[in-house]
Amino acid sequence: MARFGIDALRSAATVASARFRGVRAQALFAGLAAHSTLRLDMPPSAAVALLLGAMAHAVGWPFAEGGAGRLATTLASELASLGGEIITNRTVTSLGELQGARTILCDVTPRQLLGLAGGALPARYRQALSRYRYGPGVFKVDWALSEAIPWRAGACRKAGTVHVGGTFEEVASAEALVWEGRTSERPFVLVTQPTVCDASRAPTGRHTAWGYCHVPHGATLDMTSRIEEQIERFAPGFRDTILARHASGPADLERRNPNLVGGDIAGGVMDLRQLFARPTWRGYQTPVAGLYVCSSSTPPGGGVHGMCGYHAAQAALRVR
Repeated sequence: MARFGIDALRSAATVASARFRGVRAQALFAGLAAHSTLRLDMPPSAAVALLLGAMAHAVGWPFAEGGAGRLATTLASELASLGGEIITNRTVTSLGELQGARTILCDVTPRQLLGLAGGALPARYRQALSRYRYGPGVFKVDWALSEAIPWRAGACRKAGTVHVGGTFEEVASAEALVWEGRTSERPFVLVTQPTVCDASRAPTGRHTAWGYCHVPHGATLDMTSRIEEQIERFAPGFRDTILARHASGPADLERRNPNLVGGDIAGGVMDLRQLFARPTWRGYQTPVAGLYVCSSSTPPGGGVHGMCGYHAAQAALRVR
């Protein structure tokens, strides 16, 4: 059973080899599976690979023109048009500050929910939340570039997202080390180069890119050099294009967003045990009437898909 993830990927790669060379297909699936932040021998990794691959073929992996912030701006405008109000720059430390609200949806992880509503939650539920497991973190680097990344492979120069890891075995090994509390000299790096398709994200003639690799939960090691060396391996001259960089480790990410516990951007481990029971068997509803959880710590987990909030809202509407 422990080999299901890799075996399934190899089987899928074998089928795909009718169109691609076998080695390339295996590496392709390895990169897709690594989005799960799991070891590639953990079963759900294969499901993530197949889902992301199918989405890429069906609709691609789109960028929001002008930056990802446009998504939030558009959603905020829609809410305002319906009479809603958004209050920012105010930290809520207890649900007691929201007295009178009929329904509360918390976009927080189990750790933050305990802090907000611990006293109002039954002991058994508090225990379930305290047992929730967080996964590996990420180390991220943002770059301002003088020109596009000079990938050796022509196809990579046109792609918005590039998986940088080498062979299937290299990617699998790098991801396995993270779960052992170690880091690879050649980490698997997810690189996004939005200016390939959206020139508005940089001054004329310039480019931007960002990339991250997985690291052990709460790791403090600076991975900037290893990330850039890995990109340089497949894009000689990359370092010469860097005008400026900004690096963020797990602690930096958690400081900016307390939901990123230990740098975990997926809202918790997405193995079989937690994939369908995030954060507990209750799903979106809590034992407190009118209190729901709508973060990526609920099904279907991490990703820019909005389905956690959608399903939590539907659950709340069914009760009203």
